[in-house]
Amino acid sequence: MRTLENILLWHLMAAVIILGQARPNVKLNSQSSSGLRSDCAGNLMRLSLDKALAVGNQLEVEAINGSQHTVLTPSLAAQCGYSMESDPWGNTRIYTSLMACYVDNKEDTTFNVGLRLRMYSQSPSDVVSHDVMQMCSYTRWASREILCDRNYMEVSNHMATPDAPAEAKGQAQEDISKTNAIPDASVAAHGIWKMTFYTPEPVSMVLREAEQAGYGAMTTSNRLVMRSPYNTAETYSEDVAGVPMEVFRVSAYYKAPHGLNMVNLAAACPTGGVLFTEDVISWHVPRRVTPLIDGSFKIVEMHMGINGQRLDKSQMATRGYMLSTTDFHIIIEIPVGSPDGYYKSHAPDYQYHITYTVEPMLEVLWRAENTQDDTRYKVLFPITTPLMPRPPQAQDNTVQEDRVFSVHVGTFLHDVELKNITFSTGVLTVEECRSRGFTVQEHSFPNSTKSFSLQVPFDDAVVLKHNSEPLVTVYFLPLIFGFIVQPEETPFAHPVDLEASLQDVVLPTITGTCDENQFYVGVKYGNQGSNFETMVGRQQLTPELAESYNFKENSTHFSLIVPYNAMDTAFELITSDSVRARLDLLLYDPNNNWALTDLYLACNFPLTTTTCYPNGTMTALAVKVESVPNLIPSWLTLKDQSCKPVFSDDRFAYFSFSVDSCGTTRTFFDHYMLYENEIGLYYNQNNNKGAAYTSPVDPDYRQTISCYYVVNDTQTVSFSYKPRSTEPTAEIGSGQLTVHMRLAQDSSYELFYQAEDYPVVQFLRQPLYFEVELMQSADPHLELILENCWATLHEDRTSLPSWDIIVDSCENRDDGYVTILHPVVSDARVAVPSHVKRFSIKMFTFTKDEEVLKDEIYVHCDAVICDTNSQADGACRGQCVHPTGTSNSRYQGIKGVKREQRSTDYTHQRQISSGPILLNTQSDL
Repeated sequence: MRTLENILLWHLMAAVIILGQARPNVKLNSQSSSGLRSDCAGNLMRLSLDKALAVGNQLEVEAINGSQHTVLTPSLAAQCGYSMESDPWGNTRIYTSLMACYVDNKEDTTFNVGLRLRMYSQSPSDVVSHDVMQMCSYTRWASREILCDRNYMEVSNHMATPDAPAEAKGQAQEDISKTNAIPDASVAAHGIWKMTFYTPEPVSMVLREAEQAGYGAMTTSNRLVMRSPYNTAETYSEDVAGVPMEVFRVSAYYKAPHGLNMVNLAAACPTGGVLFTEDVISWHVPRRVTPLIDGSFKIVEMHMGINGQRLDKSQMATRGYMLSTTDFHIIIEIPVGSPDGYYKSHAPDYQYHITYTVEPMLEVLWRAENTQDDTRYKVLFPITTPLMPRPPQAQDNTVQEDRVFSVHVGTFLHDVELKNITFSTGVLTVEECRSRGFTVQEHSFPNSTKSFSLQVPFDDAVVLKHNSEPLVTVYFLPLIFGFIVQPEETPFAHPVDLEASLQDVVLPTITGTCDENQFYVGVKYGNQGSNFETMVGRQQLTPELAESYNFKENSTHFSLIVPYNAMDTAFELITSDSVRARLDLLLYDPNNNWALTDLYLACNFPLTTTTCYPNGTMTALAVKVESVPNLIPSWLTLKDQSCKPVFSDDRFAYFSFSVDSCGTTRTFFDHYMLYENEIGLYYNQNNNKGAAYTSPVDPDYRQTISCYYVVNDTQTVSFSYKPRSTEPTAEIGSGQLTVHMRLAQDSSYELFYQAEDYPVVQFLRQPLYFEVELMQSADPHLELILENCWATLHEDRTSLPSWDIIVDSCENRDDGYVTILHPVVSDARVAVPSHVKRFSIKMFTFTKDEEVLKDEIYVHCDAVICDTNSQADGACRGQCVHPTGTSNSRYQGIKGVKREQRSTDYTHQRQISSGPILLNTQSDL
């Protein structure tokens, strides 16, 4: 459809460069140059310029008329009968009317057309010129010729001689010499005096004014020519049979041999009338162009053409073109995609579209029945379809067994290029994709379309992976293909998501063996690497636990060495000389909570449970087995319930007693004496541990231990145990908790001395502010208790002399340098105040006989981690809940001498020490 942009196409390629200096390096070529072709097409001369010449250059066109060279600007081209059409790649056609301003016209039969094409590269001084000279012969002039080109309308009428006056519409003449004398002989020499335009209101102009307004007017030996650009002030639009048309009407006054003549001229050119379907372009032109025709007429000739060149019926049939008429219209039908046009890619809103452009020509010769005057009507009409969406299609050609994603994206026109591809890890250019090992290919097809393909291995880092089932891996490749449309470099993109599933998971495997003391476990990784978690017993294998189990690993395996009596093993069975222990190992996927594989390894380990000594001492070991899960060994006693274990933990209770105590019975036989006792959990009316037993007679747990003596031989004769009938409450579990002691710089406890600051130098009697903190725990039910703190001269916490600072969780009341326990409140740094303890002392030194033994001290503490919900005894009652009020210090003649050894039975005790604190001897204090 003709629009203002179509009219100004000249400006797009024929960029005029006016240089005010000499142009060196000019190279002249004739029209025989490769890429230039000229021919004659009826009343037009057509010049074709191949894109190979135009690409990368700016084009300037000059009209040649003898020695005269005139630069054709877009406005001058429309005024003088020149037009140009270029496709986006530089293929150019220049049309010249044989009635153009600068054509050498020989008696309206022979026409010499000359053009010079100047091509400027990046440097304005580097110019290549091509001269084109074409001679055309044309004698089939009709009485009236109308030419509708893309940027102008042209009408030429035959000028009647005095012997043959014309009376037909459009060229009615009258002798007005008596009433209209030519006022200016110089004007009369041009043949045309003045013009009256009808808009439809009359507007008169002399020739000079009309030319200044952009109109072209001239006379030849036999014809009067008028030319007008589209959309001027003196043209108007009119709807003719539903088709919008631009109308140009004028009365021209010109000098004839017998006087001044006047002729009426008119041109009407379609600016619309195109209908589109997906497959066909239908161009409708009014059959009766009412601004041009009055009365009856008949169509003498009707032709269709492409790019200004007529086509015969066989050519039209081959291309699928149709030319037909109705009562109101002449219709040209062109299949979308015919070879005479071209497709173009576009990307509005980053979406891929295409258009199709073709330039049909209609040429009609009609004859007025009353005058027998002929009118030749010729229209060159470039048509571009509306934007047609063509979303790219992605074809997934992945063969999963090949473990390579393969995708085909298309189709596109030849002017589309693949610029980059966006992966989950970032954007890669095509070259970067290839250098990374991806296969990127462009595939061209005979119909000038193309597509692109990409291949990416499953194992590349750009591929996302997850397991939908324990043995199935889902591979996911999100892509965004980035394209550009040439030559405009307009970008657009197309996303593609590829997915493939393979049952390709090799699970890890576990093997294990035992010796007399330990389990040995080996884990071989599958093809997923170490992407799993490990449970040892009921605990997850943390770095701390792994270190305690001698964890070792490489890229394919890891191994553990677990003692049979470790907390994470289970005891299945006990005999008098062995215990059957089991290690449970589970590998699981934490993201999906899948069990991948497990191992239940059970072995017998040597274990003596009862020992009989010649001096009458018996020792017995009670073991908590898996079938008695709720047993607490520390609650076990012998028959005499005052005889409790000398040692117990979560799994063992160890008894040592003489055969004449703890309710041991003695039985005499012929050759030996038998001593028996029982380990059990007995009913106790004062028992407040939460156990509710059904009988005051039978014990809840019973293990019989026996020794017999034959002469001087001592043997273990029997062993048995009886499970409990009820389940007592579970003991508080233990974990790997860290306690850290630091020395603060002042009483605000905000800044602390770092490791590199030691030894810290302090003055005598200057306060030292200590903070002890339970690390790596947020449990509010845990409390840190400072059981004992003391100072020594040496780093060894057991060295002497020493001085008590905190005794049995309270300040040392015998210390003249008063120890102060400071309260702790929650703030930005302290989340759980019960996890932090603070105290301060004044700097002192150890002396003997008033002589300083050493000018530095070390501070040590025993800290206990307690459960605030338990009814514990000892230090877990709280920090200084029951002050002792007595001193445990032993001076031995030296100030600060403390007890020589410290010990505790607390399972959750931690030992901590400070760095050296140095006395500043320069002080006067």
